[in-house]
Amino acid sequence: MSDTPKPWRVTALTLFPDAFPGVLGTSIIGGAEKSGIWQLDTVDIRDFSTNRHRSVDSPPSGGGPGMVLKPDVAARAIDSVADERPLIYMTPRGKPLTQQRVRELATGQGLIVFCGRFEGLDQRVIEAREMEEISIGDFVLAGGEVAAQVMIEACVRLLPGVLGDADSASDESFEDGLLEYPLYTKPREWENRNIPDVLVSGDHQKIADWRRTQSEETTKARRPDLYEKVMRDKARKGDGQ
Repeated sequence: MSDTPKPWRVTALTLFPDAFPGVLGTSIIGGAEKSGIWQLDTVDIRDFSTNRHRSVDSPPSGGGPGMVLKPDVAARAIDSVADERPLIYMTPRGKPLTQQRVRELATGQGLIVFCGRFEGLDQRVIEAREMEEISIGDFVLAGGEVAAQVMIEACVRLLPGVLGDADSASDESFEDGLLEYPLYTKPREWENRNIPDVLVSGDHQKIADWRRTQSEETTKARRPDLYEKVMRDKARKGDGQ
């Protein structure tokens, strides 16, 4: 029996299979797929339509603009690949994707992701198939393919063996609740701007303290919601709760 671990598997249900792999086929993410760390499969939702026009949508009940993906077609597509992996529907009305959820998904066997189109997916299939609704931000895209690729990339880069430096994933934005500190590299001076002296001091403790302070200040200015949560958690730990 082979000791080779099974790849982290992604199945994307989409009306546009040609949209994949997209950016997922490049750089370290594409390289990780080629090396067998993860696997991507696509399923064309139109293949599960039962009429000669291969239609997958219908006007919304109650009236209104646009078209809605039909539950019978969507359900057949989902049921063709359903297994123990989480079934996720990319939609602006979903819960925000967080680094914590990304870490959870990355530790599993993979995921099945349904890429919505038009006005959305019939609510009945969302409920019947217990789909987890996820959003990548407070904006609307033409479809779920780009959103799915964002989520997949965020997960894949956390898989063992993907990043060259094991510390890279732990030393960045959101891993400790804060935004990442500013980064610098050579040359030491560029357009009359210098790298902060502390970063070339060789004092590792001072560098760590500076980076922590910078992370806190950046988070407080740009994401006060995250900053307040970190401060509350820090206060609770200080109280021994």
